[in-house]
Amino acid sequence: MSKAATFQDPMFQDEDKAREALEAVRWPDGPICPHCGNSNPDLIAKIEGKKRSHRPGLHYCNECKGQFTVTVGTVFERSKVPLTKWWMAAHMMNAGKNGVSAHEIHRSLGVTYKTAWFMMHRLREAMIVAKPGAMGGSGTAIQADETYYGNTSKRSKYYRRGHSRKAVVVALVDADTGEARTFHMRSGVGANEVRTILVTNVDRKSTLVTDESKLYTKSGAEFDGHQTMNHTGNEYVNAMGFTTNNVENFFGVFKRGMRGTYTFCGEQHLQRYLTEFQFRYNNRSGLGIGDGERTAKALKGIEGKRLTYRPTN
Repeated sequence: MSKAATFQDPMFQDEDKAREALEAVRWPDGPICPHCGNSNPDLIAKIEGKKRSHRPGLHYCNECKGQFTVTVGTVFERSKVPLTKWWMAAHMMNAGKNGVSAHEIHRSLGVTYKTAWFMMHRLREAMIVAKPGAMGGSGTAIQADETYYGNTSKRSKYYRRGHSRKAVVVALVDADTGEARTFHMRSGVGANEVRTILVTNVDRKSTLVTDESKLYTKSGAEFDGHQTMNHTGNEYVNAMGFTTNNVENFFGVFKRGMRGTYTFCGEQHLQRYLTEFQFRYNNRSGLGIGDGERTAKALKGIEGKRLTYRPTN
């Protein structure tokens, strides 16, 4: 289906339909008061009428005597941007593996560039998984690798050769489930920092699969097994059949998207961009997840995440 046909859906055109779609995503079993957590339908009333004081979709909680709409307590709270445009931005952001630039959102939705930029950061905030469990387990292989990002333009007055001048990105990929996790780390990161990431995110009954970097030598001994690739000798599948191709493929998509779509990213925002690529990778079409479902899953994470302009500026 083309983008034009997709955007003919009522939730991209009608504000009431957009709100109802968001309510269905956030409250699949009925409204829940964000102030007190009450979900008893007998104690929550929808305020309907044509008074100017009544916001569309307003609910009243008889438990705490508070009023709320579907955007209260979310990254959309107090936003003046219509929900139809939030849905369009979320869909555009999740429809392609390389993402979408804030300038394209700005032109397509008719909002200012500053608004589009802030909208995208709010959507990236929604993509964060609050409390992820341990990756892997007995009989599984977790691929780990690092890459370096930034300070690549030789025309920049700050350009210096060497990895010590670049931001470090560490990624973990479970080849069995297709799950990826990414971490932005300061430049000059060492084996101790990498070990902290590994032992706090990966079940030690897993087999760790890496290249021959010394960053993983010591921590690899703490896992059930440690398989390595000799990339210097052009080895990409070792004698035991293990590979790091999955995590390297993730880095390939990330770098193409950052170069081709976003062009530049300040290091203070790098983790947010990593979160975006990680979310799309973990909900990719190869796992049977379509664009619409991916967008809905992204908006399920809007709750309990308040993001103001100051922290992103």
